[in-house]
Amino acid sequence: MSAAREATVVVVDDEAEIRHILADTLEDEGYAVRTAAEAEAAAATVAETVPDLVLLDIWMPGRDGMALLRQWVAEGQPPFQVVMMSGHSTIETAVEATRLGAYDYLEKPLSLDKLLLTVEHAVEATRLRRENEALRQG
Repeated sequence: MSAAREATVVVVDDEAEIRHILADTLEDEGYAVRTAAEAEAAAATVAETVPDLVLLDIWMPGRDGMALLRQWVAEGQPPFQVVMMSGHSTIETAVEATRLGAYDYLEKPLSLDKLLLTVEHAVEATRLRRENEALRQG
């Protein structure tokens, strides 16, 4: 998987088992993975190391994933793709997430094949966006 080379993915989910499964799966595919259990830790992780992709759970205690996505968009277009995940959301929530700028929306339980394909495409979209920005500036 060529998109995985040097690509960083942040997995944000309040369920430790999901974080571990996703991190292990993505690391096996060659991605560098960071994890966070809640929105504040995710915001700090993203500020510290700008990833290529954030897999963001919608429903978490405290600030939820939608609020965090809204914050990133309010601060300007994030320099990474965001894929929202949820097992309890509605179609309206998925539409709202994509309207806000999420790259995609995945329903739990996650299909690992669909997850890996979505991750690969989202990382490629980030790479292309960064290349375009560099060409415009240079």
